[in-house]
Amino acid sequence: MNRSVQVAGREVLSATPSAVEAGLRSVGLVLVGSALVAVCAHVSIPLWFTPVPVTLQPFAVLLLGMLLGPRLAFATMATYLAEGAAGLPVFTPHGLGGMAQLLGPTGGYLMSYPVVAPLVSVVWRRSSRSFSRGIVIAGAGSLVTLAMGATWLGLWRHMPAGVLLTESVVPFLPGDVLKVLAAAGMAAGAERWRRQRG
Repeated sequence: MNRSVQVAGREVLSATPSAVEAGLRSVGLVLVGSALVAVCAHVSIPLWFTPVPVTLQPFAVLLLGMLLGPRLAFATMATYLAEGAAGLPVFTPHGLGGMAQLLGPTGGYLMSYPVVAPLVSVVWRRSSRSFSRGIVIAGAGSLVTLAMGATWLGLWRHMPAGVLLTESVVPFLPGDVLKVLAAAGMAAGAERWRRQRG
């Protein structure tokens, strides 16, 4: 699609980004985003008392949710899970890999990503996009991930509620607070930069 502009009193045509270019840009963002989640998955610390390791994945999911639109956020997380299910080394190395990892004890956390990222994106875009709002929104997203992960692990291992909390929620709360703060701070900073550019 083209648009006309005035240059030295004469009307000329100026090319605008085509649908193909926009599509390629979206694909690039999805692939870069899924790569970021994969890199963060490999920053992983196993815990001896639970099959769920500590990783940076939740940080990447929250950050991408706030930086990308809802559709791109969903597509990024769906692509990431598809890459992992196909056997690419994108999941944490402290797991079974492939489809087995999606169906294993950490599957609930992984399956939460295509839910959390677009949800965070929608709420973030309807807010003032400030650091304080970002903390609340990212914190809520983090709790959704923990809830889905704990629910899946409870069904998978048939654990009592008290044991389930100590294995799937409580150990991750301190780290998740830091991830929420980091994601909110970076997203708010990106928003300020966008507004200054105008």
